[in-house]
Amino acid sequence: MDCFKRVEGLIDATSVEAIHSARVLLDQFKGKSETIAQAIDDFLLDFMTLLFVVEATREQFHNPARRLARIRLSKVRLLLTRCS
Repeated sequence: MDCFKRVEGLIDATSVEAIHSARVLLDQFKGKSETIAQAIDDFLLDFMTLLFVVEATREQFHNPARRLARIRLSKVRLLLTRCS
């Protein structure tokens, strides 16, 4: 799943464009199930929160926010693996 490597790389970019790119990449999976769609929405919300944290807070909060986004992305990947 090359898509997930690309999305994970976007987590380090943390920009509005990165969020849009992640949304476009993950939209292809939303129709698989309601659970997967919700997991993708949860990831995107955490990714947007990460962007806010990076823009509004000190650097010490960046890595925990990135870790949370990566955990949510792992959940999406796991759900898709089980669905296949």
